[in-house]
Amino acid sequence: MNARASLYQARYGSADTPQPAAGSTIIDHLLAHRSVRAYLPDPVSDDSLAAIIAAAQSAASSSNLHAWSVVAVRDPVRKARLAEFAGNQEHIVEAPLLLVWLADLARLESVARRVGESHDALDYLEMFEVGVIDAALAAQNAVAAAESLGLGTVYIGGMRNRPLDVAAELALPPRVVAVFGLCVGTPDPDKPASVKPRPPRPVVLHQEQYSLEAQQPGLLEYDTAMSEFYAAQGMKVRGTWSNHSAKRVRDAASLSGRDQLVEALHRLGFPLK
Repeated sequence: MNARASLYQARYGSADTPQPAAGSTIIDHLLAHRSVRAYLPDPVSDDSLAAIIAAAQSAASSSNLHAWSVVAVRDPVRKARLAEFAGNQEHIVEAPLLLVWLADLARLESVARRVGESHDALDYLEMFEVGVIDAALAAQNAVAAAESLGLGTVYIGGMRNRPLDVAAELALPPRVVAVFGLCVGTPDPDKPASVKPRPPRPVVLHQEQYSLEAQQPGLLEYDTAMSEFYAAQGMKVRGTWSNHSAKRVRDAASLSGRDQLVEALHRLGFPLK
């Protein structure tokens, strides 16, 4: 098996996954992505951070508004507090760098005021979505850039568990909210991360029109692939991926406090009309 075929096998968890004829070193790099939760204490240099942010700023931005910002957190005490807000995830404390990605409409409000324009459109859900999408696009560029420098990353959705506390810790003004965090650091070679399988392409790729029915065979394949992954990683996950995912969306309690997100957003200056 050639190297590229091995990447596809790992990404889909199946030796039967068809390998496209199209390929490139960039695609190979992306296929090898994995979430890293164990880091060496080596700091991430300012030079590396500058390159990562330049890559992030190279992502597409809706209407060239750049409705995002990011806070780099290295202080161990502050990281520990943010880890507590995010559900006591130890890798936040262990990673030498935590990047907190923000949907940022405060800058646009400031610009509008400076040039004497109103900013009523910032009150609408659409503009909040622009900030979230811009932040996500920028962050994914940052992940690819960090990995190209030999660093590892993992996203932290737990930044939304207690958004008011996170906002206070980072001194966020109204109209700015943390969308997610991103741990960055040198992976610990003694605790290597594995590539987690993804669903077969027909689960997410639809031709011309969307179909739930067409996804079902692939979802059954994915249950098998993930069960094998759980077993290989020694993860104590009961049932299949379908069981696990259904429990994750079962009720408000499964949202880890994020069921109160709309109220928190209102308090943070997002009317969401």
